[in-house]
Amino acid sequence: MAQPLRVSNYLMAFSEVSPILLEHVVNMTDGNGNTALHYSVSHSNFTVVDLLLDTGMCNVDQQNKAGYTAVMLAALSAVKEEDDMAVVQKLFRLGNVNAKASQAGQTALMLAVSHGRQEMVRALLECGANVNIQDDEGSTALMCASEHGRAEIVSLLLEQPGCDISVVDNDGSNALSIALEASHNDIAVLLYAHMNYSKTQAEVSPKANPRVLSSPRKTWPSE
Repeated sequence: MAQPLRVSNYLMAFSEVSPILLEHVVNMTDGNGNTALHYSVSHSNFTVVDLLLDTGMCNVDQQNKAGYTAVMLAALSAVKEEDDMAVVQKLFRLGNVNAKASQAGQTALMLAVSHGRQEMVRALLECGANVNIQDDEGSTALMCASEHGRAEIVSLLLEQPGCDISVVDNDGSNALSIALEASHNDIAVLLYAHMNYSKTQAEVSPKANPRVLSSPRKTWPSE
């Protein structure tokens, strides 16, 4: 694992020679298309990730040959330290959290959901992750959570404004039918309750019952 002090010294030396050299070195790729940022994230070396991001030269959204960005790899990490999570959030803000992997079209949110990384799901949502994006098979993050039995993550996704549980995948299945097929009855109950609540809210919306505003009354002085 790279030593932060040594990395910092190298970055400083490259910067003093030329910003162009620094940018070139920071974004160099190996045979698999991985940059220093990819490696640092995949090894959970978030101190080095922070150093790389602070150069301002990182191509944060660079995909490797497997189609993954550093943001996507970070979404798979199990982070325990607050300082490390702060770096992850910094990475999420600098990168495109809604980018799709080139092979299956999955987003960082979908990857975090499928691996049960609830803290990453929350961080991605806070940084603008779109819950309704579909991958190449038409699946959403909610469908993924429903299939894998991630009840807490399902609840978290349902809390997001605009979360559309009626979206169907390429097979015509929605999150509820997927949960039922996988025998995740607790999740099916959550989804069904949310559907009924959303329906009730729509029925009592202002559009359904427009208010008629009365003219303000004139108050006459008493004699």
